[in-house]
Amino acid sequence: MGFFLTLLVDGALAGAVYALIALAFVIVYKASRIVNFALGEWVMLGGLFLAAALHVARLALPAALLGAAAGMIALGLAFNYVVLRRLIGRPLISLIMVTLGLGALLRGAAALAFRGVPGQLALPFPDGTLTAGGVTIAADKLTAALLAAVCIAGVTWFFRASRTGLALRAIADDQQVALAVGIDIHRHFAAAWALMGAIAVVGGALWAIVAGGGFGVVLVGLKIFPIVMIGGLDSVPGALVGALIVGVIESLAAGYLDPLLGGGFSGIASYLALIAMLIARPYGLFGEADIERV
Repeated sequence: MGFFLTLLVDGALAGAVYALIALAFVIVYKASRIVNFALGEWVMLGGLFLAAALHVARLALPAALLGAAAGMIALGLAFNYVVLRRLIGRPLISLIMVTLGLGALLRGAAALAFRGVPGQLALPFPDGTLTAGGVTIAADKLTAALLAAVCIAGVTWFFRASRTGLALRAIADDQQVALAVGIDIHRHFAAAWALMGAIAVVGGALWAIVAGGGFGVVLVGLKIFPIVMIGGLDSVPGALVGALIVGVIESLAAGYLDPLLGGGFSGIASYLALIAMLIARPYGLFGEADIERV
């Protein structure tokens, strides 16, 4: 029973970090209906910006976080201004191909620009483990999950209480109505990408603690798509619930099934859960079904 509870808690802690990164996906999708297939690369780049600020520029952690966030926000604003605003009204496949191309560009550019930058982040997280009721918890993962929860609460408040958040929700509901009441869609699209860039820095740093840093962080993007599909593409609560579900499924599969099947099954367990969800509820747990009247 202790082993099961340890796996359960470990999966929930990883799910908290997943949830923060999934929010970056949902924010962009809700605002602009763009499926960002380059999310893993954004998170990777956020972590590398922070690593460069810490290890190359020798900045203190608060200054490094601010500098990395500023760099990612500038990149998000530039991408929105130079590329995305010219694609408004274009077919969905055009937007998908642009994000796929962006991912390849970011991977190649990062390999050149950050050559020699250590992938590991020297963050002041506690080492060792905690034991309570037979459950063993890694102290660094617990800290990462708590920080992710604080960030999630802040992003949720931003969406529900700030003027920009309310405008983004209005745009997500109906772009034409939002335009009619005077909301600047282009400016709020830019705000969504800027917010995603800031989240990418924190998400990249926390994921580096949970699963190691470097270019392997790109793989977290592949884990996010089952999460947002299970929870609902346009649902913030769905992203949180889907992240916890996927985190727990992966942890239990790694603990019980990987030793029996030779390893690697935990990597596809979330996609099997996604297939089951698509069969039972194609629009996710909290997503809204698209109803077309003809």
